[in-house]
Amino acid sequence: MAGAGPTMLLREENGCCSRRQSSSSAGDSDGEQEDSPAARARQQLEALLNKTMRIRMTDGRTLVGCFLCTDRDCNVILGSAQEFLKPSDSFSAGEPRVLGLAMVPGHHIVSIEVQRESLAAAPYL
Repeated sequence: MAGAGPTMLLREENGCCSRRQSSSSAGDSDGEQEDSPAARARQQLEALLNKTMRIRMTDGRTLVGCFLCTDRDCNVILGSAQEFLKPSDSFSAGEPRVLGLAMVPGHHIVSIEVQRESLAAAPYL
């Protein structure tokens, strides 16, 4: 991705996804230290809840939906998900396929982009 766009790209570290930007941290009820990496990671994931995400998969498909949850294996659950086929497919010019609730296995995720609500034009770059 070139330049700063209206999305936040997630990257994979140690088999799981993490945001490139960090936010201020605070402790939570699980007894994690305020500045511990686990507490920061939890806060970052909680900030992404109910945000619209675009997930590119290893087979070329793209899923767009509302981020609902993840697990230790980096599997992602999207709500109101739509599937977009890769450009080389014969049906790629058609409408997206509505999936509804979808589970994306973590080992099939290539990239994750998060839509920023504050920018109205061009939701993804």
